[in-house]
Amino acid sequence: MSTTKTARSIALNTLIRVLEDGSYSNISLNNSLKNSHLSQADQNLATKLVYGTIQYKIYLEYQFKGLIKTKITEKYIMPLLLMSAYQIFFLDKVPNRAILDEANKLAKQFGKHHSSGFRLVNGILRALTRRGEILPSPKDSLKYISVKESMPIWLVEYFVKNWGKKRTESILASFNENAKNSVRLSSLVDQKKTFIELKKIGFDPEYSSLSSHDVILSHGGIIDTDLFKNGALTIQDEAASLVADVFDINGNEKVLDACSAPGGKTIQIAEKLNEGSVTALDIHEKKLKLVRQNAQRMGVNERVTTKGVDARKAHEYFSKQQFDRILVDAPCSGLGLLRRKPEIRYSKKLDDLLNLQKIQLDILDSIAPLLKKEGELVYSTCTISVEEDEEVVEKFLQRHPDFELAPFKLEKVASKTGMLKILPDSYGSDGFFIAKFKLRG
Repeated sequence: MSTTKTARSIALNTLIRVLEDGSYSNISLNNSLKNSHLSQADQNLATKLVYGTIQYKIYLEYQFKGLIKTKITEKYIMPLLLMSAYQIFFLDKVPNRAILDEANKLAKQFGKHHSSGFRLVNGILRALTRRGEILPSPKDSLKYISVKESMPIWLVEYFVKNWGKKRTESILASFNENAKNSVRLSSLVDQKKTFIELKKIGFDPEYSSLSSHDVILSHGGIIDTDLFKNGALTIQDEAASLVADVFDINGNEKVLDACSAPGGKTIQIAEKLNEGSVTALDIHEKKLKLVRQNAQRMGVNERVTTKGVDARKAHEYFSKQQFDRILVDAPCSGLGLLRRKPEIRYSKKLDDLLNLQKIQLDILDSIAPLLKKEGELVYSTCTISVEEDEEVVEKFLQRHPDFELAPFKLEKVASKTGMLKILPDSYGSDGFFIAKFKLRG
């Protein structure tokens, strides 16, 4: 295969790894772009092609219905067809003849059998451009929504069951919007000055509708700035950054972050402390390196200690009633992140939600004895599934009657029940769930 690197060849290479080999899109794409020497515009195009193709995979596959009449043997062909179809239906500024020409070049570049792959790709794409878009009948509403919004049918059924058809259509459409470039401003520096500096260097910042310490930027590239390198801000979704604010912190507490990596919430808690400390756990020692690096960059490393521990066994490593505050930002299905990590929709199954619920409850059971009387426990997930959110809360309270939900009020949102679920279409953020417990004295 030729080593010519263009936006489309890098996108195709990434899609082969994601769709055929099961790699993670963000890791594969970042690795591909790192040494590509592409212009920023071409990097943006490669990113759009990768995420757009994965996001609309079900829709795009449906467009080839009846057009693929031979068995596809080379693994680059289907990703190439899907990527080309994405451009045909979603990139209006690129003429179809240019898309087909680029697809033909890539077929020659990636194919072991140049002529057969080229002819197959060329023939199918020409037939697609002649026929145009097809969709299931709207009378079959679930199938129609599944294809239109490119969501597996089980997820469509799940959302309709829990939120009704109208809200489901809104949620699924929001998942297919572009993810925001959200950053959290450090509380250890002058946030107004940081905001003004972001304006000066061309990021057109706007304050989040969820909090005043979160800012939405007009474009990416913030990690290359001095503001990022010097710890004035960090990349964090606006919904995720609410979690640390739920705690009542005076500054001298001992805090446990049971599932810490990559450390965004650990660092945010550490910023609120003066004499206190945060112990950050993660099952993977390698990931704790990220926590330490981020803590160093954000200027809170002296308040953060890391420990490679499976949170389900935390009770074996720490004393009873050792901590004033505990955060369990639990491993979850990530169904709130479908805008940011589109491949999740294809890898998760309904059974996963219950399997994860067991892990989440095991973690909560393990850390519950470690909390001091009158202490606070916050449970959070980046999913919106009932099984991993409300059901976990209900079952935890049944097992631990000495805990109770505690209402909380944040700057721009509040919860009278002690539980807050942010759906992705409410603020254009990640979907998120937060529950706050207090241990009775």
